[in-house]
Amino acid sequence: MPNFKRKSTLERAVRHRINAGRVALNNQVGFFTDHLGAVASEWKEDDTRVTFADYAISEKLFAELAASFPNDHFFSEESNPTDGVVELASPFAWILDPIDGTHNYYLGIPSCAISLALLYKGTPIYGYVYDLSRRRLIQGGPQYGLQDGCERAKVVAGELDPRHSTIALHFPMQQGQLDTLQPILATYRVRCSGSAALNIAFSAIGKLVGTIDYKVKVWDIAAGYALVLAGGGEFRFIEEPVFPLQRFSVSADFTPFYAGSQAFVAQMHALSGGKGA
Repeated sequence: MPNFKRKSTLERAVRHRINAGRVALNNQVGFFTDHLGAVASEWKEDDTRVTFADYAISEKLFAELAASFPNDHFFSEESNPTDGVVELASPFAWILDPIDGTHNYYLGIPSCAISLALLYKGTPIYGYVYDLSRRRLIQGGPQYGLQDGCERAKVVAGELDPRHSTIALHFPMQQGQLDTLQPILATYRVRCSGSAALNIAFSAIGKLVGTIDYKVKVWDIAAGYALVLAGGGEFRFIEEPVFPLQRFSVSADFTPFYAGSQAFVAQMHALSGGKGA
């Protein structure tokens, strides 16, 4: 990852975007909060819910950012599938999941988030995850520290404690995946929040020791990737690394991963037979 502080022009460009991203996301919080449990929905072809709030947040947030940064790329879970594959040509790109945990949101369960990431040359350098359940914005990047609301966040959780360490998963899961994770499931406290973005963000700020997910796409993880690194943790892909991202498509494959404290990642690496890059 480049050292932006050594390049004043580039650093100003990054700082400008970080501030603008924060403002643009915060401008959607009122709408996001007001429509919890009060939206109609439909099922997409991939068997996930979508609501008009997903589309509205995506459109409004990106319209605000595009007014300041017209040459940047803007990618969302709710991008039009007919757009096909888009090659990243501009140095800066934004990846948005307007509502991560849409099923919870539709049901009125506040375990959901707005997840936004700023990428430079295909790698997330800053992430924002607005946690609706706590009304807090978790934000940060590897060179910019980590914040939980107005407070500087603690780093990722440390050593694994069989009595107290908590991890997060996402179900349903294939039998082979469950078999791999059996030592984890038999030892630690497990949570399933319904939001991959929150699971990763909570791992970054030390509320969880780590998280594993086999059924996520790049918009679910891009912000959390920057947050985990900002908190001193590790993020590993079980298959091919996604970053630096070279192309975007809403039809892209899943990006299974595990992330969290170094101790957690080391144990998952061993359980996965050395898989994880």
